[in-house]
This record gives sequence, C-alpha cells and structure tokens, in this order.
Amino acid sequence: MSTPFRQFQAFHAIIERGTVTAAAEHLGISQPAISNLLGQLERRTKLKLFERARGRLVATPEAALLFEEIETVVRGLDQVNQVIFDLQNQQAGQLQVATSHALAFGFMPAEIATFGRGRPNLTIAFQSQYSGKIQEWVASGLFEIGICELPVRLEGLEVRPFTFETFCAIPEGAEAAAHPTVTPALLDDYPFIIMGADHMVTRRTREAFHSCSANFRVRGHTDLFRNALNLVKQGLGAAMVDPFTLAADDRTGYVVRRFAPEILLDMVIITAQGRPLSAIGRQFLDQVIPRMEQIAAGTTQERAGA
Repeated sequence: MSTPFRQFQAFHAIIERGTVTAAAEHLGISQPAISNLLGQLERRTKLKLFERARGRLVATPEAALLFEEIETVVRGLDQVNQVIFDLQNQQAGQLQVATSHALAFGFMPAEIATFGRGRPNLTIAFQSQYSGKIQEWVASGLFEIGICELPVRLEGLEVRPFTFETFCAIPEGAEAAAHPTVTPALLDDYPFIIMGADHMVTRRTREAFHSCSANFRVRGHTDLFRNALNLVKQGLGAAMVDPFTLAADDRTGYVVRRFAPEILLDMVIITAQGRPLSAIGRQFLDQVIPRMEQIAAGTTQERAGA
C-alpha cells in the first residue's frame, strides 16, 4: 500500500507544530485541507493517530512511532526542495575549476571567494595542475572549466585565448636594475632561472637573446614561476615571471622591469565541446573572463606606453 507523501507531510507538520492551525500555516494550506489529509492517512493506515483532549489533538503511541519513521523522509524532501530553490536562484551547485599553478597563488582563490559571496550552498572543486593534465581533466568531465597554457593538445575542447606580457624580476642591487627597461644586451651573460628548456617563455627569451647576439646564461631551471621568483629573491639570477605570480607576491628582495623585446605568455580558458556548461559555470566565466581581459589589456597598455 502506497501513501501519498502529502499526507505524511501534513501528519508530520501537525506533530511538529503542535496544532492544525500552525501546521496549515507552515504548509501554506487551509485548516480543512490539512484535516482532510490527516483523515485520509488514518483511513489508509487503519490507525488512530490522534485523540482529542480539551479541543487539542494529542498524538497516540502509534503516531509517535510513525513520526520517528517518517522524520528523515520529510526532512529529506524539504532539503531537496531547498536545493531546487537554490539552484533556481544560482545559490547552490558545484563550481569545478582547474588552473595552472601561476593562477593558484592569488588570482583564482580571490575570484572564487568573490563568486562565493551570496552563494552559501555553493560547493567548490578547485585544483592547480600542469597544463596537459588540466586538458585531460576538462575533456574527461572531471572539471568543467580549465585555465592553462598553450598548446592545447587534445581535441574536443572549446578554447578562449589570452596573451599576457611577462616581466623580468632581477635581484635588488643588480646593475641592470637601474634601468626601467632591460634588454638582452644589458643582461648579456647574466644568470637566469628558467621555466624548463621547452617552455614558451624560455624559448622566446632565448630567441630574443640570440637575435641580439647576447649570451643567455641559464643558471637553473624549475617547473613553476613561483619557484623561479623565489630563487630570484635569493639573488641567484633573473627570471621572466607572469603577471599573476607577481601580483600575488610581496615584491621584496627583487625589482620588476619591463623586458624589450616583450616576452609573451599565451593562455586559454577551456571547456568541453558538446557538454553544456552549468548555470554556475557560465556565471563564473562571466566574472572571470573580463578580469583576465583587464589584466591582458593592462599589460598591452604598458607596452603601448613604454
């Protein structure tokens, strides 16, 4: 025998609220309607659930046992209804973002925090990884949004490109630090900390030195811009660093200088083709894309004004 949930809900409300009047107000229905639901439940179950005492309904022992059994069910449906409401108002859901490490130290946590305000039921899945792994995660559906460096090596990904200027971080006191803009000629044979031999920033910096017949001396290499910057702070050499890492740093122990010719970093926002974005994902991109465009435009304006 199945019992309509609305009857259980009316019964639960009467016991929880204490009176038919309060239960009706809680459920947003009339007192006759809730009394009718209770009568239907008693007929279906063939149980006497309430006795009248001095004009009030008093739960029977059978009603007390039944209430314990249906408490979880009713509370669960109330939670489902709340989730539906939150989803309709974009206050719930899951934000799934994977980014390159450079964005993970300051930019992305700040953006997630801003997005989360006013969305108390939002859950967050956030990881930083290397670009190839981020592409795999987005293509497989593990993450909805990815921000990584070029090249994109997998098919089936929607790509939105961005280009950022990198800057030269030089230990304090270095002779080249006296110049507002540094060049390969000024840094000829000066030690550099690089991002691996095949990284686009390393390749472009090396090409700039070679085109000026200057010696690009590599003292060390690492896998993160953050690590390279920390080595610069220790006076081990200069490094080309992205604007996100610089923005999240305390700027102590080194100076930042423009580099001519400019050394660019190409990044992309990726999503999966043929897989619709969630409302949460769309709204997050609506926030983040203008911010990244603003940072990219800021470096462009600095180049134009140099």
